Amino acid sequence: QVQLVESGGGLVQAGDSLRPSCQASRRTFSNYAMGWFRQAPGKEREFVAAISWIGAGGFTGYSDSVKGRFTISRDNAKNTLYLQMNNLKPEDTAVYYCAADPGSVATMKGLKVRYWGQGTQVTVSS
Repeated sequence: QVQLVESGGGLVQAGDSLRPSCQASRRTFSNYAMGWFRQAPGKEREFVAAISWIGAGGFTGYSDSVKGRFTISRDNAKNTLYLQMNNLKPEDTAVYYCAADPGSVATMKGLKVRYWGQGTQVTVSS
């Protein structure tokens, strides 16, 4: 069982930055692919970014809508996942969810996820 707790969301203006984080409970955090997903009101949950487990070299993947603006990273010593979000836009407004899965970045892009966090709200005003 992996428990995931997000923090670091908030209300910002367009063009600002945020860095939400996700604290994982399990010591084998480094053995899981980790990802961020988001869900806006009235929309389905969508993939944002993912990073592979340590054995796969920390390979990353991003959705086209955030590529070049967001950066996913992980600190395996601290069991913590981060999402650096720069140049935020109003369309980035959503609840952001941390996720963990023993699979790969490719499977996470298909929304195959074993463990979810409770989410953190990110609101970007224009």
